[in-house]
Amino acid sequence: MTGDPAEQTVTTVQDCQNGISVDLFLHFSLIPAVLITGVLSFLQKRTKRLAIDHRLPVLGGRFAIVVPLDTIGSLRNRWSYGFAYGAVSSSVLLLFSESYVPFYLPPWARATVYLVGALEVGLVYFPFFACLSTPFRAYGAVLGILYSLFWITTMVWDAFTCPGGKIMGKYQKIIVQWPCILSLIFLLGRFIYMLVKAVRIHLQLDVEEPGELMHQHQVQHVRNLLKKAPVNSKPLSWFQRRVYESDPCFKFPDRIIGTAIISLIGLYTATLADYSLSNMAFHQVEGWKNALEQLVISCNQSEALGAMIPHLEEFIEVARKSWLATTIFASVNSVAYSFHILACYRKHLKRLWRGQKGFIPERFHKHRAAVSVASITRYSGWQIAFTLWGYLIVHFVYFLVALTFAYALVLPIKNGKALIMLSNLGIILLTIGLVIGLMIFQVGLVHIFFLQDKISPTDEHKPLALNNRKAFHCFNYFFFFYNVVMGISNCIMRLLLSIVTGTWLVSRIDRTIMQRGYEAMDAGYSTWVGMIFTDHHHNNPVMVCFCQLLVSNTHERHAASLYATFSNAASESRVSNPARRRWKLFYTLLRNPHLILLRKQHLSSSSSSSPQTALLPQTVFQAWVMASQKQSCQEVSQTLPDIDATQEEHC
Repeated sequence: MTGDPAEQTVTTVQDCQNGISVDLFLHFSLIPAVLITGVLSFLQKRTKRLAIDHRLPVLGGRFAIVVPLDTIGSLRNRWSYGFAYGAVSSSVLLLFSESYVPFYLPPWARATVYLVGALEVGLVYFPFFACLSTPFRAYGAVLGILYSLFWITTMVWDAFTCPGGKIMGKYQKIIVQWPCILSLIFLLGRFIYMLVKAVRIHLQLDVEEPGELMHQHQVQHVRNLLKKAPVNSKPLSWFQRRVYESDPCFKFPDRIIGTAIISLIGLYTATLADYSLSNMAFHQVEGWKNALEQLVISCNQSEALGAMIPHLEEFIEVARKSWLATTIFASVNSVAYSFHILACYRKHLKRLWRGQKGFIPERFHKHRAAVSVASITRYSGWQIAFTLWGYLIVHFVYFLVALTFAYALVLPIKNGKALIMLSNLGIILLTIGLVIGLMIFQVGLVHIFFLQDKISPTDEHKPLALNNRKAFHCFNYFFFFYNVVMGISNCIMRLLLSIVTGTWLVSRIDRTIMQRGYEAMDAGYSTWVGMIFTDHHHNNPVMVCFCQLLVSNTHERHAASLYATFSNAASESRVSNPARRRWKLFYTLLRNPHLILLRKQHLSSSSSSSPQTALLPQTVFQAWVMASQKQSCQEVSQTLPDIDATQEEHC
């Protein structure tokens, strides 16, 4: 077989008819997704009755809202939700295009296309999250296993029967889709584990975990706050000081983990697509160059046009190598940013827990509640978009820097023009050195001649008090004219540094790229601040500990009122114990009046001839009346199950 390899690959891809269209499969997946969501909604009951419940009492309050995941306070199944986000990643990248929409819409309706696509993707992947979060573990596990097998079978069949693609060659789908397939396999294993555990709990071989507000790492955090700080703490290593220090008392919520996983998978896919598309683009440019060369030779064009061809070949070679090298640097930079944002999230939250808000601009200190809660909704999507677009922008900036470096240093040395390059570089460095030297000279001159001596020898710096005022005025006058000229270069340098820094940090949503006072114009940074404020108010370990104590105390009182256990009586105040015992005795006798006849004093009074025997018939009669009332109320409640709550409480 002869011909261009790229053309052969495209022909092979076009001839492949055994695969499954991912776009059509996404549309058809709506049917099982809606069915699974309907089943999970039917299993749950609403806490409040609606008008439809009175019209259709058969429903019994069913078809409640199914919650896919708790995006604020949930810390259970974090990695399961993270891999569920990983399974979503392949379809999330489709939202950047409009090709998956099965019908035509005019260009002005592009925003509607994106909205419809986002709703469709969310509904298709809704069962993965809903099966993880449903309280009906057995049903959720079975439905999750079936839906995961449905997706795994389809994606594996498509990847191995028709693996080729027009961009990355004959193994494109396997290279691109393996993170999603791996995430689906992990979810399948998680659902199998949930089913096994649900069966063990049903057979009473295992105990269900109690659903408490507070987690173990939050308990440990509060304990550390109550402990006295050690005098001699262990010094941190270089890695802990400069890179990352693990904290067992802090856990990232599932929202942050899922965002990081989708960002990393998206970066992986974007890097592969970038590399493949750049190869195709440079291959096309080389074809144009060859065509231009043939045109020059055949038509005997001017020598000037022929002399441009070697320079064009040199530019294509330098650009290809520069783009490839900067692809690696941009990918590493974006991955490092993704992990660094996690570290900044933990650092900022711990500062807020300590009451430190100085790192946040003052205008954000009184963030509106609606804005902060809406930031929770926006953060994940914006962080993924910022990461992907930041990769492309940073890659282009790195490419320009690499081209400048190649033409300024590498090519002159390669072409034997090192002396000219060194002379030009020396002039530039000398100019910059003189400017910096004169700035340092001004500071040093002021420090030596125009500031008063230290007030105390132990002071670190001189006071801000002038000395030799007349000489200082002359110094300020003559340097005024030079600083005007130097200010022009510094203004240009300030603009360049601002552009480079802002472009380099465009994917860092935790930092603003605006000037001080204009931070509110940075929508990404406003989203970050609102998000960490919401997490601070809902997940502060001290506040959660306080709420847990209140809930536990309420449960203990409720259990004591139902006379289930009195094991906590010893921990309460000894002064109120007799009164508490009397109230518990009164409540028990009120609910069980037949026990009055079995009390010790009545038994002793019935066997003795004391004057209390005269009161015995009256007590027996009262006990008989109370027992009769209790029995009649129970019969009424069994006959009329819809008895009013106030009447039942009266009984």
